[in-house]
Parts: sequence; C-alpha cells; structure tokens
Amino acid sequence: MSHFHRIGLNRRELLQVGYSALFGLTTTRAFAANPRSSRSVILVFLTGASSHLDTFDPKPDAPAEIRGEFGVLRTAVPGLLVSEHLPRLAARAKQYAVIRSLSHKDNNHTAATHHIITGTLQPGVRFDKPLSRDDWPCYAAGVSYLKPPSPGIPAGVHLPTFLREGPLVWPGQHGGFLGPRHDPLQIDRDPNRPDFRVDNMNAGGLDVESLRDRRSLLTEINARQTALARSAVSQRLSDQQEQAFAVLTSGKVGQAFDLSREPTAVRERYGRHLFGQSLLLARRLVEAGVPVVQANMGRVQNWDSHGQNFHRLKNELLPPLDQAVSALLDDLAASGRLADTLVMVLGEFGRTPKINKDAGRDHWADCFCGLFAGAGVRGGQVIGKSDASAAYPVTSPISPDDVGATVYHVLGIDPESELRDRLDRPVQLNRGQVIRPLF
Repeated sequence: MSHFHRIGLNRRELLQVGYSALFGLTTTRAFAANPRSSRSVILVFLTGASSHLDTFDPKPDAPAEIRGEFGVLRTAVPGLLVSEHLPRLAARAKQYAVIRSLSHKDNNHTAATHHIITGTLQPGVRFDKPLSRDDWPCYAAGVSYLKPPSPGIPAGVHLPTFLREGPLVWPGQHGGFLGPRHDPLQIDRDPNRPDFRVDNMNAGGLDVESLRDRRSLLTEINARQTALARSAVSQRLSDQQEQAFAVLTSGKVGQAFDLSREPTAVRERYGRHLFGQSLLLARRLVEAGVPVVQANMGRVQNWDSHGQNFHRLKNELLPPLDQAVSALLDDLAASGRLADTLVMVLGEFGRTPKINKDAGRDHWADCFCGLFAGAGVRGGQVIGKSDASAAYPVTSPISPDDVGATVYHVLGIDPESELRDRLDRPVQLNRGQVIRPLF
C-alpha cells in the first residue's frame, strides 16, 4: 500500500532514490541551467531495419522476386509511391519528405545502429562490438554536453525498450566517452500496459507536488550515506541525488509520463499498442521540453525480416506504425509544434532487393530510405533516387553522418563543435554534411 510523508526516507526508499533504476529507468545524466533548445527531435527507430522496398521505395515494375507481394499506393507527391499497408501515411505525403539514397557500408546490426543513432562510425568497429564507454555519444548526450536544457529536463529519453539480446548490448545508446552524466533517461516498459508507470517518479511515496522542503530531502539522503557505503550504488549516489532533485522538483517530466492525462480518444487514435503509446509519450516529452526522444519500435531486431517478411509487415508491423506516426504528425501539426520538432523514421539499413528462400529479405546497407518531417523540412518531396531494384543510389548517397549533422543543425548545435574524449583530447562532434535539400 502506498503511503505519504513529508520528509524522511526509510532505507528501502533511500535505495530506490539512489539506485540507477531511479524512476524505473536508467538515469545517469546531470541537469544544467542553460536554456533548452527551442527545437526537438523524435527518432522513430525501426530496430532491426525495415525493408525499404516494402515501405517508401517500392519497385512495382521490377520482377516478382524483387517487387514482392505488396501493391502500392499513389500519393499527392509526384514520384512518391508507398506500400499499400501504409494508407494513412500515403494520405499525409505532403507533411514529410522521403530520402531514398541513404547508404553506408556496414551490414552488422550493432555497428549500423551505432552509426544511425549517433551520426558517427563506431570507434574500433568490429562484428557485434557491444556497448562501451568508447562509443560515440548518442544525440541526447551531444545535447547534454553542448546545449543542456533547463533544470529538471533531461537532454534525452530513450523508450520503451533497451536494445539488448542476451549478453550483447547494442552500442551507441548512451553518452559513450562523454561519461554517464550525459546518458539519456532509459525507459524499459511498455506504455500501453494498463499498469505502466515510471516507478518512483514520486520518490517512493513522497507527494512531489506537495514537496516544499526540497533541500531537507537531500540532507536526509546525505545523512544516510554512511549506511549505504558498502552498497553497490554508493559510489554513484551523489550524482544521482542531483538528478533526482532536478526531476522530482520540476514536475514537468513526471507529468509527461502520466498518459492518463490524455483523453481516451487521443490514446485510441495513436493505437492501443506499444508503437502508438510510445509515440504519444514521445510527443508529451517534447512538449515538456525534452530535446531528444528516441522511440524504439519494438524489441531489438524487431524489423529483422530474414523470413516471412511480408506476413510480418502486413500483420504485425506496418499497420501500427502507420497509425502511430500519422497520429504523431497530426498532433504536432495541429498544435504548431511540428514547426519545431524534427521527426525521423529510420532503421539501421535496408533489406536485400532479392527475396530469399524463406520469403524474407536480408541485411542491405548499400541503399535504404527514411522519412523526415517537421523543423523546417519541406514536406511533399522525394530526395535521392535508387536504381531499378533499389539496390544502390543513382544520386549522391546520403550517410548516417549526414543524418547526424542534420539532427545537430536542427537542435541549434554546430556539427563541427569540439568534444573532449576520455583522454581529454579534442574531437569533432560530427563529420557529416547537413542534408540541405530537406529544408
């Protein structure tokens, strides 16, 4: 049974506040007082990589072994055909741009994911190199380091899954060499569940909205540190006190996580599934001032369709994605927030043009596509072109580095900004080029 008390924590509650699972998520970034960026980014990440031929770069005139099973829908944008299983997005083609010439050279999930979600090649890349503090910082960490938001607002939130498979944890998901104080908040729960909550956002029973003596809470925690000296969390307690304070006393982020504040009709419009409620939560977080939200569309490798590609896309993946992204674009446009929010829908690479013996498509990094909307992006256009089988770009390829430069440009950060690595050496944030045709 929950209980409330103004000041004073028992040992169990103190551990809850001090532990890295504070708020039911991994929270390892310090909050600073600089004004937040006026713009935000929502990365809708199709983890495992969707098929570009069966989404936004179909080839209806190609042979059947390339064309696949799906029909296509014409849109109001000349030259833009989309899969028949994306009818809502087809109807909104004027709201976004599609890039069909994304390309890089790594068909390995982990390295390619790092490249997409940081905008930089994985340092010391090798097959299935896991998460480490040698990684390049994710976008949220770059913001945290160079342009941190207001007190109580994290630079970034990743949700609703942490990308891991057994002992292998996908790289690029945290602050990398910048250190844990720049990590994004990590949610690892399905916001569609009826019992979804961000645990301990009310500090183990403390009524945050009625909490007045904030410094007394910290004093109480400091007084108990000796008792925790032997615990596994003691060495990080001091940093996390400050993080706890900033979020607890702000209230804005805590309220954003409370999806019960949304009308039932809105929740239904996004879809009562993981995709829909994750993007609804992403919208609420950018409204609360969070600069970067990465919404992983399912578990790790969820879109990795080596077999039964068409069955899974038709019945499990494309309909909820179509519903959720369309609702997100509609809401951001209606509120005027789309002008300040870059929405990107991307996987780490594409899929092979030729269908394999298991009715699937395999990894293909040489050519893939992405959807971009908002933050000055000119909707209703197709950028770049692939060849007749969507195997290679026939226009200049656009790299994940360029995507990263564009993200930082939108957020008001110079992609050539200087960072300091773990040996305190100067390094350049990003080496791509802003994708100018988007704007």
